[in-house]
Amino acid sequence: MDPVAHTLFGATLAQTRLKHLTPLAAATLMIGANLPDVDVVVSAFGSDVSLLHRRGWTHGVVAMVVLPVVLAAVMVLYDRWFRRRRDPTREPVDPRGVLILSCLGVWSHPLLDWLNTYGVRLLMPFDGRWFYGDALFIIDPWMWLLMGATVVFAWSGGLLSKGGWAVLGLLTTALVTWAPMVPVAAKVVWWVGIGVILVARIRGVEPAANQRWAAVCVAAFFVYVGLTMTGNQVARQGVEQWLESQGFSGAEVAMTGPVPANPFAREVVAVTDEYYLGAEVRWWRRAEVYRLRYEPVLRVDPDETVKRALEAHEARGFVNWMRFPVYEVREDAGGTEVLIRDLRYVDPDEEDSPGIGMIRVRVD
Repeated sequence: MDPVAHTLFGATLAQTRLKHLTPLAAATLMIGANLPDVDVVVSAFGSDVSLLHRRGWTHGVVAMVVLPVVLAAVMVLYDRWFRRRRDPTREPVDPRGVLILSCLGVWSHPLLDWLNTYGVRLLMPFDGRWFYGDALFIIDPWMWLLMGATVVFAWSGGLLSKGGWAVLGLLTTALVTWAPMVPVAAKVVWWVGIGVILVARIRGVEPAANQRWAAVCVAAFFVYVGLTMTGNQVARQGVEQWLESQGFSGAEVAMTGPVPANPFAREVVAVTDEYYLGAEVRWWRRAEVYRLRYEPVLRVDPDETVKRALEAHEARGFVNWMRFPVYEVREDAGGTEVLIRDLRYVDPDEEDSPGIGMIRVRVD
């Protein structure tokens, strides 16, 4: 998930009774919720290096043991050397409490990352396999609303706090409003949700009531995730039966990809012994609930030219990360170029991708 989602999840956990467990509880939860993304530093070396190393070591089982301990130690040292040195009368941090919160914050991160189609390597460094929940889009506005509501209710009256939340609200609203892939109905629901949150904030929410709301929002989020996973199973069964009726015997759905801001649709990748099949699910349609997104794509083993591209140094990250690859070899005046597309994020005939679903490799 995106950093906003991770931060809001940690902050919402803090708005429950957890923030009373120890001083620095909220900071511990929010830092822990983002800590595994410390591997973002590798992005400075290029997108392929990022694909090779992101969501790996710092998201795996060893990191899930080490990072909470490191974070808890840092918070205790900060409390002793800075916070209480400035004011010795402050209540000291409880090491056990801060360790529990560090675990909750850090462990929430790979759980949320697992929910989307990008994947996460949960067993690193022992096993580099990717795991996918395929339940939520990488950026999910409904999670933002649920996780952001109680945090906004609890903000302080200071100018800095008001300004920070105003900027965050404006940025997320602009993204949802202007993103072309977000349905109009979803934009309307978003604005209604923002209005409800603002009205509740203006009227004021008592701290005890906000604790209950925070618990309700966390529970509602997991119910939402459960419903999307149930929808995935329904989509999987429906698409497989529909493909069977279309003459694709033995087709098996390998991915039910969520659509931005629309829990009533899926983009599906199915496989047979011979083909990749891209389908879409739109449950609100009376007819054509299921439809092919592109012509069946023949699954072929890489030839010698493609193998050389797959072994290229500049493609290591993409090759390690790709899930449904298709290959195209092109000859031009400059030599040979191999296009590798991942059908998770691009169509098989797409020429340019603004995201991460395609790579071009020059082969001598």
